[in-house]
Amino acid sequence: MDSPGSPKLKVLMVEDEEDTASLLKFLLERASYDVVHAKDGRQAQELVNTMAPPDIVLLDVMLPFLSGLQVLTVIRKREGWNKVPIVMLTADGSEHDIKRALESGANDYMIKPFNPRELTSRLKRFIAHAA
Repeated sequence: MDSPGSPKLKVLMVEDEEDTASLLKFLLERASYDVVHAKDGRQAQELVNTMAPPDIVLLDVMLPFLSGLQVLTVIRKREGWNKVPIVMLTADGSEHDIKRALESGANDYMIKPFNPRELTSRLKRFIAHAA
């Protein structure tokens, strides 16, 4: 999959917590992903409206300005983005929010703190299905 010369898979990562964002960026880049980072819901919405759809979206639920669930709705309404796999990543493990995210179009839901290997395995699984 990551043979020399093949384009890197693009991930839109929406995460407001700086330490978590740095860790995720490190993990994703080490796994050969090209990472585009939005630090809040408003910036995420701007990117959804201006960039080409990525291969996958990693989306925090609790964000400034717009929540991850609001961003999820924006993504699912945007042409070309409706099939992009979305993995919600959050410290909030309430059953209600998990159910809402999945019903709103999220493909998966991971709770922080997360296992780095599990995260990259889940992302690979979604991208393999999309390919």
